[in-house]
Amino acid sequence: MRVEHVALYVNDLEGARDFFVRFFGAVANDGYHNPRTDFRSYFLTFDDGARLEVMTKPSMTDAAKDLARTGWAHLAFSVGSEAEVDRLTSELASAGYEVVSGPRTTGDGYHESCVLGPEHNQIEITV
Repeated sequence: MRVEHVALYVNDLEGARDFFVRFFGAVANDGYHNPRTDFRSYFLTFDDGARLEVMTKPSMTDAAKDLARTGWAHLAFSVGSEAEVDRLTSELASAGYEVVSGPRTTGDGYHESCVLGPEHNQIEITV
């Protein structure tokens, strides 16, 4: 068994797509639109075959995304080295994304950082 994909609702569909393409090397499909419901989505595929679906539709609730809450906490990307964690974190900070922790080596031995990506969804960057 494997996880087939993870999905994320956003208000700015193209902005979310562009974020993952620019910073994480995703390849986007041509997109999907259901004209009856106005649901729209893109499937983003990463180098190892993992997929993320970013989606939007009218009249969504945009609840606060407190960092300490129940539900999905973050989406983690392994970038291969401590130097790449540090470099990508710096690039994201320079692009205006808030770094909420790190880069640092955690008590359980992970070198990581956490950044608030599109619409304040937390992204973890690790080795």
